[in-house]
Amino acid sequence: MSTIILGIDPGTNILGFSIIEVEGNRVNLREVDVLRMKKAGTHYEKLKEIFDGLQSVIKKFHPHELAIESPFFGKNVQSMLKLGRAQGVAITVALSHNIPVFEYSPRKIKQSITGNGNASKEQVSAILSQLLRFDSKHLLLDATDALGVALCHHFQRGTATASKKSGGWKKFIAENPGRIRSL
Repeated sequence: MSTIILGIDPGTNILGFSIIEVEGNRVNLREVDVLRMKKAGTHYEKLKEIFDGLQSVIKKFHPHELAIESPFFGKNVQSMLKLGRAQGVAITVALSHNIPVFEYSPRKIKQSITGNGNASKEQVSAILSQLLRFDSKHLLLDATDALGVALCHHFQRGTATASKKSGGWKKFIAENPGRIRSL
């Protein structure tokens, strides 16, 4: 059985979203795109556009889980509040469809994809395009950020399962001494 994961990079002007389908260890990219809110609209109209847009995405792809990037702490409090509202709308849409929600920090997502929690958005995008074999040049970074959230969630799901079954890194190192290199 496959699992469909909706990844979201929340925003009030541009919201990135992605859909991946996971079957066993295979990840298939089904969609990576953005919702663009009207620039002339009020903040509340933009929240309604997010609500309607994500309703359509959910009806089209029927995701089983939602992974969303948590807000980062910036200096502009008003921007943080608006971003938090966008995130809240996205979470509410998912919960109204009985879709479980998982939240990841930007640092955790970057660490999961690149191995470096301080990686740039461009580095994340480049690695994602290599991993999933697609051309990211025409995509906005908001879209590839959403894909990073979805793939991070997949990796976190796999890690929890693998560590229970395999015994973790200590067991892996003990069983595979030839695969360990010194730097």
